[in-house]
Amino acid sequence: MPSAALAAESGRPLPLNPVALRLGYAGLIPFVLGALLIWLLAGYSLEAHAFVALGLSAYAALILSFLGGIHWGLAMRQQIPSPMPFVWGVVPSLLAWVAVVMPAYAGLVLHGLMLVICYLVDRRLYPGLGASAWLTLRFRLSAVAALCCFLGAAGS
Repeated sequence: MPSAALAAESGRPLPLNPVALRLGYAGLIPFVLGALLIWLLAGYSLEAHAFVALGLSAYAALILSFLGGIHWGLAMRQQIPSPMPFVWGVVPSLLAWVAVVMPAYAGLVLHGLMLVICYLVDRRLYPGLGASAWLTLRFRLSAVAALCCFLGAAGS
C-alpha cells in the first residue's frame, strides 16, 4: 500500500506532494509579475497600467476562490460534515468578486486582506481537517501574494 494511503488510514496528515509544492510556488509568478508591471508602467501608459492592475486583481480573485473551494473539498471528506466549511468556502469568492469591480487601489487592498484572513482561518481549521502539513506552504504563498496585492494597490 502506498505511504500516502497508509498515512490517510492512520489519521496522520498526508505528506506534501512535490508537484503541488512546485505549482504553488509557480502560482506566485502572476502576483510578482503583476505588482512589478504596475510599478514599471505607472508613468508610461495609463491603458496598459489599468490592464495590468485588472489582471492582478482578477488573478487574486481566482486564487481566493480556489482557497475557499479547498474547504468544500475537505468538508466533503468528512463522515458528518459541518456546514461551516461550506459557508466559509463561498466568502472569499464573494468578497473577491466585489474587489475586482472596485478601483485597483482599493480592490487590491481587499484582496491582500482576504489572503491574510484566509490564511488565519486555515491556520485554525486545517489541523481539524487533516491538512496541517500544508500550513507552512500556505503561509509563504499567502505572504508573498498579499504583499504583491498591497504593492500593486500602492502603485495604482
